Amino acid sequence: MTLSGLANQIALMFILMAVGFVINKLHLMHEQTSDDLTNILLMIIGPCLIIKAFRQTFSASRLHELLFLGLAVLMVYAVAAILAGLIFKRVKNKNLQRIAIYSSVYPNVGFLGIPLAGALFGTQGVFYAVVSMAVFNIFNWSHGVSLFRTQQTKQTPWAMFKQIMLNPNIIAIIIGLIIFIGSIQLPSILSQAINYISDANTPLSMIIVGNSLAKLRFNRDALNLPILVGLSLRNLIFPIIAFYLMTALGVQGMGLSVSLLLAACPAASLGVLFTLQAHQDASPAISLMSLSTLMSLITIPIVFAIT
Repeated sequence: MTLSGLANQIALMFILMAVGFVINKLHLMHEQTSDDLTNILLMIIGPCLIIKAFRQTFSASRLHELLFLGLAVLMVYAVAAILAGLIFKRVKNKNLQRIAIYSSVYPNVGFLGIPLAGALFGTQGVFYAVVSMAVFNIFNWSHGVSLFRTQQTKQTPWAMFKQIMLNPNIIAIIIGLIIFIGSIQLPSILSQAINYISDANTPLSMIIVGNSLAKLRFNRDALNLPILVGLSLRNLIFPIIAFYLMTALGVQGMGLSVSLLLAACPAASLGVLFTLQAHQDASPAISLMSLSTLMSLITIPIVFAIT
């Protein structure tokens, strides 16, 4: 993969985002429509893409490679979570503190990472990308949500486990692994249906992201030091740390390239949702997520050029 190819693909993604932006400005998509399309993407299209990625010839070495990559990505998230906690430990505003920690640790693997991996590396790219998605979901629905929990809303370990396991993407990964390990051949008509549905993932994801960005309003007061530090961590520093950590652990080839691509993605939009659910000011999360997404057009190629 060349840097020019990567830059071109990211530029293409932003063109698709621009379509979503224009759709919003022309009032062609209402709030309920956007929510419905997001649910369809998360519950149906995304899982179909994951299952499609696992429809390939089984080999013990590939399974071992996936498991090893999963452990490496797990360590990357653990290191990022620890460092972010230490870096923002002294931020007095608790709402700002947890937004900065969450947004610096968690990339937008679902809406931007998976489409990019598929566009750049094809089905094989998605095959490796689901490892990062699985680890993201494990950390997001445990460490991530815990940042926004109060003493009254804390969950039991069993409730957290159920929330992780009932995520549609995790269910799709389990189904995909069964298909992969068991070398199960799906009926031709079902495979064709999965292929058609999966093809909608990239354009729909980007249009939804563009539509969301069009609704955001920057708050100058939200662009403070913790947010700017979080932006630097998410878009540049943590992806570079991820590269050197995974390289030191022996990850290489396409697995390394795809994992780095997902690690370099902008801040996850779930940070905004979690802040709203906690009944706190979401403007810092909106500012960080928006700037991170816009800057990723430049910072993703920079990360690959440095590493």
